[in-house]
Amino acid sequence: MTQDHFDSLEIREPAAREADLFARLPAAIANAMAAPGWARYLAGVDPKTITSRAVLAKLPLLRKSSLLGLQKDTPPFGGFNVTPPGQAKRLFMSPGPIFEPESHGHDAGGCARALFAAGIRAGDVVHNCFSYHLTPAAFFFEDGAHVLGCAVIPGGVGNTEAQLDAAAQFKPSAYVGTPDFLKILLDAAAKAGKDASSFKRGLVTGAALPPSLRKELGERGVAVKQCYAVAEAGVIAYESDAPEGMIVNENAILEIVRPGTGDPVSDGEVGEVVVTTFNPGYPMIRLATGDLSAVLAGTSACGRTNTRIKGWMGRADQTTKVKGMFVRPEQVAEVAKRHPELARVRLTVTREGEQDAMILAAECANGNAGLADAIAATLQSVTKLKGAVTLVPPASLPNDGKVIADERPVG
Repeated sequence: MTQDHFDSLEIREPAAREADLFARLPAAIANAMAAPGWARYLAGVDPKTITSRAVLAKLPLLRKSSLLGLQKDTPPFGGFNVTPPGQAKRLFMSPGPIFEPESHGHDAGGCARALFAAGIRAGDVVHNCFSYHLTPAAFFFEDGAHVLGCAVIPGGVGNTEAQLDAAAQFKPSAYVGTPDFLKILLDAAAKAGKDASSFKRGLVTGAALPPSLRKELGERGVAVKQCYAVAEAGVIAYESDAPEGMIVNENAILEIVRPGTGDPVSDGEVGEVVVTTFNPGYPMIRLATGDLSAVLAGTSACGRTNTRIKGWMGRADQTTKVKGMFVRPEQVAEVAKRHPELARVRLTVTREGEQDAMILAAECANGNAGLADAIAATLQSVTKLKGAVTLVPPASLPNDGKVIADERPVG
């Protein structure tokens, strides 16, 4: 560790990082395929050939939303665990419920870098207000704090009076948990006249951190950073002192793909976050998180050279019901795939004459009425529903990751 960076990996040349990740990936995929779930999912794949982003992008996605059903069919982990349950460090149950194992080893959740980037250092006392009941976040962040050389108060959630008593006694300098609960703690301390002034830094996730809340917490003495994490992969990206973006964690390969497909989008375009990890006990190969984000150009002003993303920008799963039938992003993507002259497409669902109606806007450089009619026929063939088609100029649709926009009035 240096004063500014967790280790030299954070400041290496991007080409060196890319070469290292893809040199390690074939062995990671071979290890994953020792698990029956991955062997089925990646049937026919030769791990030795997966040595670039272009080849990786041809592998199927494992959708986080599919894990619940897969785990019901093959308990407890859908067959995606290399390490047997009895040899894991901990066994978790996240909302859904979705079940996850925690591997033995060094900082399994990849939290230490994020904590370091938030200004937390050896000797700090960290007040951990993630839940210690069944879910992984508290243990991931506790392990990361221990890697840094910090003591941890296992506060959990709720019971604010006892938490404030502990804080007054132990004087924690750092907080980890949701941003909402930090505000609850500070508000309760102010109301009860208890001392919570020791909190100086915070690393938060699990809930939105709007600029107004970040500003309020800062004005109350707590400089807060946020990170983006999922239970299956740990911390995917984290903030630093630089003013913009989240930096991708070192032990992960991140892709942004067009919702409903596994196809990577251009840098700057909003799409679904897909992550590949190197966890030997519970590897994830192209896990589609269901979250939207976009890659930011350039590198961080803090000196870390890994890819930056904009952070969480909404949900990619935009499935909606039209006239009693589900329409999915995958279907809209299939319509576009059948007409290669199209770029970005967006299906808007509205109400006309007290009935559901669909309008597909499609970016096209050289469109004509015949093409619009052909796309409408494809839309009906794929979705089993009729819809209008409007051809629009390239780059005219919003860059927000939406493939389906439900604009029907609520209520």
